[in-house]
Amino acid sequence: MNAKALMKETNVPEAALPDVPGGLMYEENLLWEKERSDHPGIDFEKPRGLKFRTGQPARGDIGLPQVSEPQVVRHFVRLSTWNYSIDHGFFPLGSCTMKHNPRLNEKVARLPGFAAIHPLQPESTVQGALGLMHELQTILGELSGLPGVCLAPAAGAHGELAGIMTIRRALEAKGQGHRKIMLVPDSAHGTNPATAAMCGYTLRVISTKETGRMTVKDFKVALGDGAGIAGMMVTNPNTCGLFETDILEISDLLHKAGGYFYGDGANFNALVGKARPGDLGVDVMHINLHKTFSTPHGGGGPGSGPICVTEELAPYMPVPVVEKQGNAYRLAYEDSRPETLGRLKGFHGQFGMHVRALAYILSHGADGLKQVAEDAVLSANYILAQLKNDYHVPFAGPCMHECLLTDKIQKEAGVTTLDVAKTLCEYGIHPMTVYFPLVVPGAMLIEPTETESKDSIDRFISVMKQIAADVRAGDVQKFHSFPKDTPRQRLDEVTAAREPRLRWKKT
Repeated sequence: MNAKALMKETNVPEAALPDVPGGLMYEENLLWEKERSDHPGIDFEKPRGLKFRTGQPARGDIGLPQVSEPQVVRHFVRLSTWNYSIDHGFFPLGSCTMKHNPRLNEKVARLPGFAAIHPLQPESTVQGALGLMHELQTILGELSGLPGVCLAPAAGAHGELAGIMTIRRALEAKGQGHRKIMLVPDSAHGTNPATAAMCGYTLRVISTKETGRMTVKDFKVALGDGAGIAGMMVTNPNTCGLFETDILEISDLLHKAGGYFYGDGANFNALVGKARPGDLGVDVMHINLHKTFSTPHGGGGPGSGPICVTEELAPYMPVPVVEKQGNAYRLAYEDSRPETLGRLKGFHGQFGMHVRALAYILSHGADGLKQVAEDAVLSANYILAQLKNDYHVPFAGPCMHECLLTDKIQKEAGVTTLDVAKTLCEYGIHPMTVYFPLVVPGAMLIEPTETESKDSIDRFISVMKQIAADVRAGDVQKFHSFPKDTPRQRLDEVTAAREPRLRWKKT
């Protein structure tokens, strides 16, 4: 039974049918299993007994499959259809911002003056590219409220590293290098504590378990007397999809203690054009260009994680930075920025992502970027309002760009978050993020993004409601075997983890 037949059988409305059929489209064997030695795709002459110039012994049969060109092409095209993507359908991964990527941005990034340049070219020959980077720096500084911008970091976690290293460099320059404690909420992205530890800091956890947010009371407990505090790392909106309502008072307390506020910009698409992190007390933040502005998650390729910092911290951030001198642009390195922490990578960041991000920003304009945040928040709250009576909502009140549900109700009947996720696969819908954040048992974190239509979101809601209705009716056994109508059915995950089969063996 395919996904559409299943949905009709379970009384899911016709409008809720997925954009693409779920289930098996092709069964594709390995190339070795297609072997046809009588017509390989390429025909080499037999070696004439020549010796290897490297002195290596002659090779025996290396076991390459003997297949024709059509077989190879069809094999990889069929495999490509197994890769679910944002171009196939709804992708509600919480905290991941898997949204539609405008094709205009891709077209602009492929223009010869952008795509066919080399980082070692003389600056005089890439003035257009440097001008683009300078304009992007300026706009990111305005949107964040943090005027110092470095585009070099290659992705989000790299931006975190750049941000915390900037804080460390500033503290050392002020003679405050003895400050070695970094405050991190218990709901933070895992890269936050990892980055702090890599930079030599000791972690101190801020509890958020009661409300899903930091409170002034819990922050004061973590802050203590302020001695040794280097800073704090906070995502706002946070990983529970909630806005940190006490952030102004908390950042003021942190600054009075001599610490810096690092803002994780992973969820900036909920604020862009509406609020500036710098106005909330943030001293340094990274921005995931590949999430907020274009090419979600790099489109399978490079990401980009520029950092934005206060005027005070700007001298310490990494190089290179694009500067304008008269009518010309140049890359500023250590020679003109002696207090910088130095270079974090070769060359100048992921330039193609800079092109895409600026194209996205300019095509939206100020009013369009504001609507990005408004639509992202509206979509998530619509899902929350529709599903709050079917699933447990751990924290009261509205959410921001993503909503958080749990399996608490369904688990009483023996259906878990994992079962819900696997069932969505059976219906032809990509699951949400599951079991994250870790502070919420059975978490289901859903981010519809700003690019999904109401029709698409309603399909998802209808299926989620049908799952909840089936559980209430006692029809639960089927959930433990889904998905069935997919290229691969449900695994025994414990056995697969303990006894992985990593090599194909010819039978």
